[in-house]
Amino acid sequence: MTDRTDQTSRPGAGRGEFAAVDAELAARGFTRMHFELDRIEMLLDLLGSPQRAYPSIHLTGTNGKTSTARMIDSLLRAFGLHTGRYTSPHLETVRERISLDGEPVDEERFVATYREVKPLADLVDQRSAEPLTYFDLTTALAFATFADAPVDVAVVEVGLGGAEDATNVLQAGVAVLTPIGLDHTEWLGDTLEDIALHKAGIIHSGATVIAAAQEEEAARPILERCAEVGATVAREGAEFGVLRRAVAVGGQVLTIQGLGGVYDEVFLPLHGAHQAQNAAVALAAVEAFLGAGAKRQLDIEAVREGFAATSSPGRLEKVRNAPTVLLDGAHNPHGMAATVTALQEEFAFSKLVGVLAVLGDKDAAGLLELLEPVLDSLVVTRNSSPRAMPAEELAELATEVFGPDRVQVADEMPDAIEAAVAEAEYDVPGELSGVGVLVTGSVVTVADARRLLKR
Repeated sequence: MTDRTDQTSRPGAGRGEFAAVDAELAARGFTRMHFELDRIEMLLDLLGSPQRAYPSIHLTGTNGKTSTARMIDSLLRAFGLHTGRYTSPHLETVRERISLDGEPVDEERFVATYREVKPLADLVDQRSAEPLTYFDLTTALAFATFADAPVDVAVVEVGLGGAEDATNVLQAGVAVLTPIGLDHTEWLGDTLEDIALHKAGIIHSGATVIAAAQEEEAARPILERCAEVGATVAREGAEFGVLRRAVAVGGQVLTIQGLGGVYDEVFLPLHGAHQAQNAAVALAAVEAFLGAGAKRQLDIEAVREGFAATSSPGRLEKVRNAPTVLLDGAHNPHGMAATVTALQEEFAFSKLVGVLAVLGDKDAAGLLELLEPVLDSLVVTRNSSPRAMPAEELAELATEVFGPDRVQVADEMPDAIEAAVAEAEYDVPGELSGVGVLVTGSVVTVADARRLLKR
């Protein structure tokens, strides 16, 4: 068994080997989806059920999953636990999806685990009508990596939905549901109730459920599922929640009512009321996992340490100054509304220019309507996804909302960022620190911009 504190102790794998593995994974079809658990269950059985080697905290929801997972991970590490974290999608490398003790697995470990899993994955492919998907295989790689490390706890985010997601083999003792909104309606249904039914599928017998505040249409299926399987539920606004928040340099300071008491003077280096909500959910999840409650409160200093160490790349992430360039992966109206609120409450731009690129199946008009009040002008482009909406099509929608004088079109992301920076700097009196550029509309958009701006 590999020492869990040393990711470099495996047999060496060159960068070329990792690139080859990455290409093999990509050949499975990055966006191909097949919602059945039989293939992933078969593969994990052949691997010796690695997902049973550690307890797990399982997260679903429409927005906030990754940020909440990262907060949970950071809190658990502040209490001395060795953690594995599985989230998606990634920004720069698939290794980001599988983290050990807060850091993406290194190339050597990733390649070595893939070599162990691939022959069994090939066997499953031969026995199945549909081959394993990209997400199936990365899920198996994550669970095997965590078992081999070994970790004390895994923090696992669903890929899409819940009930039929590949991660739902966990049957985790703690299930977390972040706010649910309309998204992925082509797969999950076109009502909040339908979507919540899918997501509530991660709730299993005897679990403790930590539920963010939900609209009634989404809350009902969650509570019904809890009653059906005998799960215990703690709800934001009833058992836990944010009591107070104040904007601070580099983030915000929170007072949180947890399951075990009040936690005050908690600095969170992330912006927005939505991130404060995510923090309350994360704290309650960690309390539930560690056994805190009415008679036991977690150590406040460890809680403060865990939150202070939290990061969430691509969530109102500042990557440049003068002008300020922010990257935000909001890709649906529910998420964009939270981003816009944070911009209005916590930033004081004299001028803000947007760069927007979205996927073709998203509610682009809804995103544009939310952005219009906070942006002085907008540059539309397309991102690198094969599912990206063409820039000209997005420009037509943008012109209807912003008017023709406030919209520019750029075919490529580098040109769009250059145009937005030039527009932000143009004819602005005083310091450039008061002007900004917001790049948003998709995680793919953020990833493309991040590669350009973080060099």
